[in-house]
Amino acid sequence: MSEQRTALVLGGGGITGIALEIGLLSGLAAAGVDLSTADLVVGTSAGSVVGAQLRSGVDLEALYAGQLAAPSGAERVARLGRRTLARYGLAMLLARRDDIAFRRRIGALARAAADAGKTPTEDQRRAAIASRLPSTEWSDRALVVTAVDTASGEFVEFTRSSGVELTAAVGASCAVPGVYPPVTIAGRRYMDGGMRSPANADLAAEYERIVVIAPLPRGVGPMTSVDAQVTGLVSRVAVVSPDQASLTAIGKNVLDPAAREPSARAGRAQAASVADRVREVWQD
Repeated sequence: MSEQRTALVLGGGGITGIALEIGLLSGLAAAGVDLSTADLVVGTSAGSVVGAQLRSGVDLEALYAGQLAAPSGAERVARLGRRTLARYGLAMLLARRDDIAFRRRIGALARAAADAGKTPTEDQRRAAIASRLPSTEWSDRALVVTAVDTASGEFVEFTRSSGVELTAAVGASCAVPGVYPPVTIAGRRYMDGGMRSPANADLAAEYERIVVIAPLPRGVGPMTSVDAQVTGLVSRVAVVSPDQASLTAIGKNVLDPAAREPSARAGRAQAASVADRVREVWQD
């Protein structure tokens, strides 16, 4: 394990999750705890965007400033509607806690919504994802982007060696079923990696020191919670999830661009209260 020292795990949480994570990361760096130096970054959904941004080498203060800028006209409000949430619940019920069966049912929902024109097109989403990435090239530094095959329910880990474009990998990881279209890669269609777990923290299990930033830490049904994944690890682990002020800033819709700035500011403020705990895990 001497060559596998530190891992940063960034979980899902929509537009506000991106903002919260960047606020926390920038605030922690200002407090002397720079998590961008991680030997491994694991990104799921919103976390895949932040992970790709970190690995691009852009300064955390610049990323934070970007979150404070007014949303562009291209950023539209999206939401998980009641009907879609009801279908999620039905899939959980029918799957009877079989995680693969659950993901296959959700995958069918994702494909059906996209094929019926109830989501943006793949090209539209690709452009939106590309606009958030400082670079569309994979970094030489270790980055794992998670996704799920909509047909098989298989969990997939995209890396630089996968031969998949970074924009496609991140787009797949962010493809919330029923809201955004699955991303087609080599003839397969992929959706949000958060359909397995909100953060997929277990992918960092071999690392000595792990920090998990999880805007949505709880698992539902077959989706494993962050706490369940880190319990029992021999690693030193710190899990950071939103405090009450951050939850208030995020609001009821994590896909609303209007909540981006307050979420970023709340994350920055929260960093001060978790810095000592994170430092204890991160630094020798």
